[in-house]
Amino acid sequence: MDNSKRGIKVAAIQMVSGTGLDANLATAARLIDQAVHAGAELVLLPEYFGSLGASLADRSALRERDGVGTQQQFLSDMAERHNIWLIGGCVPIVGNDPERARSASLVYNPQGERVARYDKIHLFRFSYGHESYDEADLIEPGEPTPTAFDAPCGRTVLSICYDIRFPELYRPLYTGADGPTLILMPAAFTFVTGQAHWEVLLRARAIENQCYVLAAAQGGIHENGRHTFGCSMLVSPWGDIVAGLDEGEGIVCGKIDLELMASVRAQMPALEHRRIFCR
Repeated sequence: MDNSKRGIKVAAIQMVSGTGLDANLATAARLIDQAVHAGAELVLLPEYFGSLGASLADRSALRERDGVGTQQQFLSDMAERHNIWLIGGCVPIVGNDPERARSASLVYNPQGERVARYDKIHLFRFSYGHESYDEADLIEPGEPTPTAFDAPCGRTVLSICYDIRFPELYRPLYTGADGPTLILMPAAFTFVTGQAHWEVLLRARAIENQCYVLAAAQGGIHENGRHTFGCSMLVSPWGDIVAGLDEGEGIVCGKIDLELMASVRAQMPALEHRRIFCR
């Protein structure tokens, strides 16, 4: 097999981030180290790995200028130190609107160079009892364009949390039977929505796209009492859960098996049978 497109071990980091940036980065560094020792070559951090538990306004206050900032430097340094592909689930980046930040997923190669950026397109709004969220208050949506990069395992798609509910995001990246190997899904799902929908959405995206889905979640009770669902996992192109973790901080590791993916696509060539195409 061409070494430029081989199966690799990947890892999702699950955290219960608090309000302190330094403490959260120290936890992320420790868990990245565990993932590397487990053999991971590509590591995904969850949404809001740098800060969660305070208000959205507090998290937005940590926004950084594109290319400069503590969280961006951390990602670059860790990728280079461990010689891995490292994806920061989301970093608040200054946008066009001075009152709002972009929620950006950033990809760094083993040399510590940033090779891709995706700004969250779909902004979460939800109300249930005492829980109420509206990301649009302080987050500026990205351009409605799919973003992917070439990892050692093949084409890899970037997305964030609420994006998982919009399958059309991923379809423009497919031409005939060819398409991405891996969808990345960093998230901070609420416990209510996660309990109802998280696993079924992840498995659906894997099955319909006949690719792997790697999900890195926030999972536990945070400083302000918010309860995130957790259940980080790696899902196969057949929809099987390869590895998973319920709640609490930790890592989820698994292998991207390109032969399995090719077999699934050959046995059921659904991607070749498409008759409606995204424009």
